[in-house]
Amino acid sequence: MTALPCTNRIALITGASRGIGRAIALQLAQDGAQVILNYHRNEAAAQETAQAIQEITGHTPKILQFHVGDSAQVHSALSKLPIDILVNNAGISKDGLLLRAKDADWQAVLDTNLSGAFYCSRVCARHMIKQHWGRIINLSSVIGRTGNAGQVAYAASKAGILGLTKSLALELASRQITVNAIAPGLIKTDMTTGIDIDQQIPLGYAGEPEDIAQAVAFLASEKARYITGHTLDINGGLYMV
Repeated sequence: MTALPCTNRIALITGASRGIGRAIALQLAQDGAQVILNYHRNEAAAQETAQAIQEITGHTPKILQFHVGDSAQVHSALSKLPIDILVNNAGISKDGLLLRAKDADWQAVLDTNLSGAFYCSRVCARHMIKQHWGRIINLSSVIGRTGNAGQVAYAASKAGILGLTKSLALELASRQITVNAIAPGLIKTDMTTGIDIDQQIPLGYAGEPEDIAQAVAFLASEKARYITGHTLDINGGLYMV
């Protein structure tokens, strides 16, 4: 029997309790990874994700509660875990026009979306360097490519992910660690509920979380061993480089 693509790999997905993170966790678990689920506040949703994985694979994943935007919490939770595949998915948005934007909202978005990816990568890379293999996959956004009125903090954080990805890819390549980003377009999640989005997309419909999950699974596999420093745009034609 052919081994599953992520067999014997330990994968951490941040923000894994729902939406895209949940879909990624389910996909990697089905691909044979030993999945670790991170959540910050929604324990019930994290437990539901864990239950769904258990029903599909027969294995119950580890659940870790910590805030990715807090360096001390990240270090305490992850410093002793041998993470092979890191998916920096956790993200928030606090929208508002520039002149009404609050300092606390700006900082909260940057802490979670950008600093969180940095903190988790810094801790997890230690094991990857030692074993000369690793995958870091960062979730950006089409908004990080295009910008958007009323989303200054979100756009800045997601654009920052692209620079972080390229720099880490260069720094870690000699240890056979690939670092890539995915920039989703409009995906059917809680963040897009109530928005009439289909008409904006050339393909005529919004994406599903599974569309992103399958791309993450590819980048985590050996099939993507020669891809690093790349941003994969998955947006139905909404934005083209």
